[in-house]
Amino acid sequence: MKKYSWLLGLLVVLVIGGVIFKHLNTQTTTSDSSKSTSSKATSATSQSDLPAARASDWNLLVVNRDHPHDELNPTLTTVAGVQVDQRIANATTDFLAAAQKVDSAEHLISGYRSVAYQTQLYDRYVDQEMAGAAGTVNAGGGSITRAQAEKNVQTYSQPPKMSEHQTGLAIDMSTVDSLNESPKAVVKQIAALAPKYGFILRFPADGKKSTGVGYEDWHYRYVGVANAEYITKHNLTLEEYVAMLDK
Repeated sequence: MKKYSWLLGLLVVLVIGGVIFKHLNTQTTTSDSSKSTSSKATSATSQSDLPAARASDWNLLVVNRDHPHDELNPTLTTVAGVQVDQRIANATTDFLAAAQKVDSAEHLISGYRSVAYQTQLYDRYVDQEMAGAAGTVNAGGGSITRAQAEKNVQTYSQPPKMSEHQTGLAIDMSTVDSLNESPKAVVKQIAALAPKYGFILRFPADGKKSTGVGYEDWHYRYVGVANAEYITKHNLTLEEYVAMLDK
């Protein structure tokens, strides 16, 4: 019997080892499963408050250099001297009033622009750039090529059929008539209250990768209250938000 004792001992060791391995493997699997569940939960949480919206909703229409549109011809009304889609007249009026409580100098600069008018505006800006009149060309102040001029212009104005001003859902509003020259503290407050009225600061400083447009402190876009609140809360651009929605 003694000569088999070593074999019995070996079997005991193997059995105990197998139990330990199974226990450790179960712990690892449980841990990985927990991590996976946690990751999915985090992802679900980030979209748990996603509004019941669709990419095809009228107030989420995307117009940019990747999504040009012909004339949209919205039904217009006038608010504080600029035209907007009549469906956002009340929201625009209320947003402007709220902004003026922050700074009485806040005023509407621009609203709806037809493709025809945007063509005239864009061409004028290009001509100014080429003549050196806009102050953003070469140090010598001489003429530049049209391609260079258009590149300059597209930092503050979009080509015809590619500007969302033609939707009637965009407004330019500021304390001054110059882009990115309103007091930063004021802009921050206005951008923060905008969602309450259905608007978002359309071109945030960190959104150029998806919008193709640099920071603009005066350009606001109506998307509806629920959409605006979600976009702002999750630090999204309109392009990023629409990509999350069903068509």
